[in-house]
Amino acid sequence: MDNVCKIFKSVWDDFPDTLDNDNYQFKNEKICNTYCNNNCDIIYCKTDNDKIMAGWIYLIKKLYESNLINDDAPNNMNIDEYIIIWLIHMLKLKDDSTIKSLNGFYDQYKNQCGGHTLVSTTDKDYSDIIDNIIDNKNYSVDMDKNLISKFYEAFKILCSMYNDINSDAIDCIKYLSKAKEFVDKYQNLLNDSDIGTKDSSYRKILSSLSTDYDNFKSYCNEKCHGCEQIPDLTDIGTKTFAQSYEDASSSTSIASKLIPVLLAFTIPFFLGIAYKYSLFGIDKQLPRQYLREKLKKIKKKMNHYM
Repeated sequence: MDNVCKIFKSVWDDFPDTLDNDNYQFKNEKICNTYCNNNCDIIYCKTDNDKIMAGWIYLIKKLYESNLINDDAPNNMNIDEYIIIWLIHMLKLKDDSTIKSLNGFYDQYKNQCGGHTLVSTTDKDYSDIIDNIIDNKNYSVDMDKNLISKFYEAFKILCSMYNDINSDAIDCIKYLSKAKEFVDKYQNLLNDSDIGTKDSSYRKILSSLSTDYDNFKSYCNEKCHGCEQIPDLTDIGTKTFAQSYEDASSSTSIASKLIPVLLAFTIPFFLGIAYKYSLFGIDKQLPRQYLREKLKKIKKKMNHYM
């Protein structure tokens, strides 16, 4: 993950992820030289979206060159999530209703805007790798803009922690505030009603963030001292589960005390009815059989709760 974040940092430096008066703040000269083959007048780097796509393809290439992606799938499947989150976040900074799907947008860029020049080079054809990533994560373009931004912010904080610890590992306590910020954002996402079910795509991104945060804690312990103060994400889930368990246990305890008391009054009631049948000579098979069945059920319940 530390190598992934180093690569992302270089892209973040050249593609600032904020707008100024609804305009991107790209480092155009650097983008032209690094991402567009020294020519921003070329068809595949003319518009802002073109430049974002060029930056995204550059990300994939660099990850491949660092052996973080192979020809079939990323070695770390979480990388898929982060590559797509960056792309969707950057494209959605401006409300562009023309982007209906990643597949369609990428195909247009590649086949109509000259993007194939970046995708297929003399050294390597990245078409299959990019197609696999898009096919697996195409749902992301339909995600809520605000939620994507929250995931993106959490990921960026996480990467900042990795990049900081690699640049200066003398005082690891300084990462504590960033870790707390990450945990807060993760907690907010976890409690967000729009996240949906555990099987949703949002939950998959949460799982990726959780895994790489836990990995950072281990990585931090290898690099310096003081990392034990960094909060655990598992504490959040544990406390929530424990509270639910206590509530359930409390309800069960009350029931176990109350039901036997109620049964203690119920049994004599049915016995009294049985006595009356006997006393007055009412000896019909059906009422007696009905009472026996009722008494059996009551005894079973008493055995269960006692």
